[in-house]
Amino acid sequence: MSKLYISSSPHIRASRSTRSIMLDVLIALTPVCIFGVVLFGLNSLLLIVLSVATAVIAEYFCNKAMKRPVSVGDLSAVVTGVLYVLCLPPTAPWYLAIMGSLFAIVIAKQLFGGIGANIVNPALAARAFMMLSFPDKVTNFVTDVFTSATPLSKEATSGSYNYFDLLFGKIPGCIGETAKWLILIGFAYLLIRRVISWRIPVVVIASAMLMSLILGGDPIYDLLAGGLIFGAVFMATDYVTSPMLPLGQIIYAIGIGVLIILIRRFAGYPEGVTYAILLMNVATPLIDKLMRRKSFGEVTAS
Repeated sequence: MSKLYISSSPHIRASRSTRSIMLDVLIALTPVCIFGVVLFGLNSLLLIVLSVATAVIAEYFCNKAMKRPVSVGDLSAVVTGVLYVLCLPPTAPWYLAIMGSLFAIVIAKQLFGGIGANIVNPALAARAFMMLSFPDKVTNFVTDVFTSATPLSKEATSGSYNYFDLLFGKIPGCIGETAKWLILIGFAYLLIRRVISWRIPVVVIASAMLMSLILGGDPIYDLLAGGLIFGAVFMATDYVTSPMLPLGQIIYAIGIGVLIILIRRFAGYPEGVTYAILLMNVATPLIDKLMRRKSFGEVTAS
């Protein structure tokens, strides 16, 4: 006689695995990586290889040490390594790629329980740590290709770069943030593959542009300068650290967009993407709690 086992709801079935989702993210990031290497040279390639290799090795040994199933095959460590290194300047020394990836995997991910349990985006947590530890090396963008100031520096905000240069990557900056057109192609790919929704990236961009306009800035320049688009597409949309429900995602995205511009205008950092997303990552559990739907069949206590 067969038995019927009934578990509590919800019962969700999905054809997508973590590996397939991460593979799509890597495909979306590949043109950005190639452009960074072509534009900035072989040091960018070295940084990418070191970061990814360190992330994969660190994940493997953390899994073994913590007696967890080896999760290297799901490609999440590869994605973390790529995202982190794309936030580094092409002039970064090799040890920043290794140290940052170690921090991302060991501290920001595995010590919190592994994939699905981290409270902040591991790649951004690593970048924030590196910015605090090596501020001169993380913010140095002078290369053989570009010797001028970055678009968000005080020396460049008067119009040193036109919209065309900003859109097509003819500017100094981090390895992955310069070619906005390639980031947008990656965004389109992720939308078509239904890996992410339009909601968070579009609302982040719209709220940042509106805040820029309110503060008397140039919304288009603020959009195309720095890592706003890259962060909105690839960082803010992280499943684990963003809210689950649509309204919560909109609130979360508005917070990111507003904070980016406020940090750019009033804080000591010219760029605000990293800390804006991390702050809203921390706020995500509260947003989810406030937006929580009543369970089916739930009744209030009398």
